[in-house]
Amino acid sequence: MNRSGVGSVTIAVDDAHSVRGLLLAPPSARACYVLAHGAGAGMFHPFMDGAAKGLAERGIATLRYQFPYMERGAKRPDPPELAHATVLAAVAEATAERLLAMAANTGAGLKGLRDRALLLIGFAGALRRSELVALNIEDIEGAPDGMKITIRHSKTDQEGAGQTIAIPFGKIACPVAALKDWITAAGIGSGALFRRVNRHGKVGERLTDQSVSDIVKEHAERLRLNPKQFAGHSLRAGFLTSAASRGASIFKMMDVSRHRSVDTLRGYVRDAELFKDHAGAGLL
Repeated sequence: MNRSGVGSVTIAVDDAHSVRGLLLAPPSARACYVLAHGAGAGMFHPFMDGAAKGLAERGIATLRYQFPYMERGAKRPDPPELAHATVLAAVAEATAERLLAMAANTGAGLKGLRDRALLLIGFAGALRRSELVALNIEDIEGAPDGMKITIRHSKTDQEGAGQTIAIPFGKIACPVAALKDWITAAGIGSGALFRRVNRHGKVGERLTDQSVSDIVKEHAERLRLNPKQFAGHSLRAGFLTSAASRGASIFKMMDVSRHRSVDTLRGYVRDAELFKDHAGAGLL
């Protein structure tokens, strides 16, 4: 993970609710458990604290969080819909944390700057690896709220009509700033955006599709995660999973992912809402 020790986070549940969370991430954590407190206990309960510290000693990060009623100081638990939304928001936060951890540990030098920009832009734009490596510097444009990127060709745009997506500024790890840092350091004035960097720090030709997969696996392994569970598609899938868990509109997700049909996206939403309004809830 990208943090050592206990860090405070704010988790947005919906437009009306946000809750506090505590992320305890030992160096090179290999997993992150999301811990919900029991009724009336709260995330500061000694049991929660002890569980988090015990897992940290075993190299496992934890994200514990409050439910909205605890934040209000109320005794009555939240309605099931709000409680469920809070759990999903916390899981989405943990998913994003893993990507942030990878991006924060890319290392120094040109290669580190390139990899950080590639990971953050790939995630924020839900880009396919072929789309990432096809980007040219001419395809990016500054905007008041971030950056616009034009995808010239894609799996769902074989005619090459082009599609423009928005990359917003980030509060914790900013994809826009990361990309600008890479462009400036590499001295890229035209052509390919993401390029090879040899062991002497010399910038070369455009990256390949396989390069993206190799970079994702490399930085997963640096965090002692299983690289076999990661690939070039992990950036795109990670964005969609996090967005679905946060309750994002499927149509807003389509604006970024550029899927022509909602059928594929329904899979991400279905997984995120697997336990919502379950028919067996309350039977046992």
